[in-house]
Parts: sequence; structure tokens; C-alpha cells
Amino acid sequence: MPKFKWEATTRGGEVKTGTMEAPDENIVNNRLRSDNLTPKRVRKTLGSINISFGSGVDPKDLQIFTRQLATMIDAGLPLVQCLDILANQTPNPQFQKVLSSVKSSVEQGATFSDALRKHPKVFDELYVNLVGAGEIGGILDTILNRLAVYIEKAVKLKGQLKSAMVYPISILCIAAGVIAIMLMKVIPVFEGMFKQTGGALPAPTQFVINLSKGFTKNAPLIFGGLFAIGTAFTMAVRTSKGRDIFDAVLLKVPVIGSVLRKIVVARFTRTLGTLLSSGVPILDALEICAKTSGNRVVQRAIMHSRNKISEGQDMAGPLAETKVFPGMVTQMIGVGEQTGAMDTMLQKVADFYEEEVDQAVGAMTSLIEPIMMAFLGIVVGGLVVSMYLPIFKMAGSINKH
Repeated sequence: MPKFKWEATTRGGEVKTGTMEAPDENIVNNRLRSDNLTPKRVRKTLGSINISFGSGVDPKDLQIFTRQLATMIDAGLPLVQCLDILANQTPNPQFQKVLSSVKSSVEQGATFSDALRKHPKVFDELYVNLVGAGEIGGILDTILNRLAVYIEKAVKLKGQLKSAMVYPISILCIAAGVIAIMLMKVIPVFEGMFKQTGGALPAPTQFVINLSKGFTKNAPLIFGGLFAIGTAFTMAVRTSKGRDIFDAVLLKVPVIGSVLRKIVVARFTRTLGTLLSSGVPILDALEICAKTSGNRVVQRAIMHSRNKISEGQDMAGPLAETKVFPGMVTQMIGVGEQTGAMDTMLQKVADFYEEEVDQAVGAMTSLIEPIMMAFLGIVVGGLVVSMYLPIFKMAGSINKH
């Protein structure tokens, strides 16, 4: 029987890991849930075959499926027929298998939400809970339309997060590559020319030549060290404590941290607003928001608020205590609690912060781009000028004679 390595969270948000023997992944997920654990990652150990590398379903495919399913159900088509049509027309073979499996489960008597729950890598807990609420309330088409909007906005936020993180890293990598090529390939050519002419070299030129020799000689050691540092960092971040530290530091990084905090707030308010407007109880909604927050600091803050609410307190006060969410957000939530329009208020806050994210990402890009270009120009320009100094010196000597 294959062994599975699993990672799951308790109701308090604590992360637990372990291994389990089971016929397949669904059995592992069911056993974890029976132990009041929520599965986060389940994969076969290295000794087994078919190690999981993700769902293979793009969020865009899921968004299109959700929108089309909502339209079909609103038009009065039976659910099984809708699933059969959508499974046959989807271009993604992996998604086609998932939808066929969901259709078979529904045909055998399972509810739609229970059928979706068997595929946690494609349909997360938020999706399953909203569908379940829609089935109970008889408003499945409305819920699916809300889900489609939510997924569309979530994909947009994820893209903005990538822009905030990937752009500066890409520029730094390009700069490092250009400098490495110059040190290993270009400068040695100049060094050979200067040896033929003889004479003392200017101090900047000699420094760059020595730097090139040292870099070329120790290149394997340098690249090996960088690889080792990167591997160690990746392994550290995958641990519970390492992830806590990384997420906390990330929110405090100048410029980028501010953008990430806005993204986190937009995601939280959009998710909670969607859940509450769909009839999901507040405690369940907060637990789902914590699991989908994407940041351990935010997750702990939400779970802290959830625990206080379960003790009879309101939401705004505990959220303000965590100092994770801006004062404007907690005040708006407080107003929503007092007026009984929490879901509407949360959606307005989400709209506001999504616009803030648009502006913040644009401003960050405008700020980082000239800084990076100036850094690249100074470093590369400095290397080039130092190599041409002896040539300028020789040209000046020729002019004097």
C-alpha cells in the first residue's frame, strides 16, 4: 500500500505534518478530516509513483467553468447534463477527468458540494462551502456567479502580487548576469590587450582586472555557494517557523511590504464578503479566510478574531487588536456590524483596496525601475569606463608627442 506525506491545519490554525498508508489520496483526506484536521498538501512519498505536482487546472479554466455552469443552471438545465456538456467541451484533459468524476458522483446520489470535495486541489474549501450554501438555499446559480466574479478578482490580485515580486527580482538577475558575463568574458580580452602594451595600469582598471581574475577562478565556488544558500532558504521557508518569520518580514519590507499588505486586505475582505453574502456562518467564513490568506501573520490575526467572536465579542475590536489590518478597515467593519450590512461593507472595502493595489503596483514599478536602471548603469558603466581608462591615457600620451 502506498505511503502519503501530509500537511494539515487544526481548527486553531496550527500546522501539523505526518505520513499515512492508504489506497489513494482521497482516503487520506477523509481520514484527516475525521480527525478534525484540514488537509493542505497530500502527496505520495518518493518511493511511490505519480507524485503530485499540483491540480493541473488553471484558475481561468475554473472561472470559465463556474460562469458557464451558472448560466446553464439559470436556464433550467439539470446539473448532471450541465456537467456532462462542460466536461466534453473543456480543452484541459485534467479538468475533463475531474468534471467527469464529479458528474459520476452526482449521478450516484452525492450532493454537488460533496462531489467537489473529493477534488480539493481543484475546488478549495471556499468553493465547496459556497456551493454547499447555494444548494441548501436553492440559489446555486447566484452563488456560482459570485464565485466566478471572486475567482476573476482573485486571479487579478495574484497577477499583481507576481508583478510586485517578480519585477525587481528579474532586474537584479539580469544585472547579475550582465556583470558576470563582463567579468568572465569581456574583461579578460582587455587584460590581454593591456599586457601587450605594457606599463602601469590605472588603479580602477587594475582593481577590475583583479576582480575578474578572482571571480573567474572561484566561479564554481561562488555559484555553488549561491545555490546552497538558495536551497537552504527554500527549505527553511517550508518549515512552520521559517514560514512565520518569512511572512512577517515580507510585510515589513519597504515599498513591497505596503503593496503586499493592501493585497492581503483586499483578498480577506473580498473572500469574507462573498462568504457572508452567500449565507456561510461567520465562524466558518473566518476559518476559510484564514486558510486562504496566503500569509501566516494574517492567518493568526484572523484566527485570533475568530476565537474572540466565538466568545461573544464583535469582529472589529479583535481585528484592530492584531494591528495587521489598517484602522480604516476595522472601522468600516465596525460600521457594517452596527448597521447589519457587513457583507456590503466588506465588498466596498475590497473594491477600494483593489484600486489601491492597482495604484500601488504602478507607483512601485515607477519607483523601482529608475533605481534599478541607475544601479545597472553605474555598475556596468563603471566596469566599461575602468577598462577604457588605459586607452584614454595612451591617447593622451600620443597627443602630447
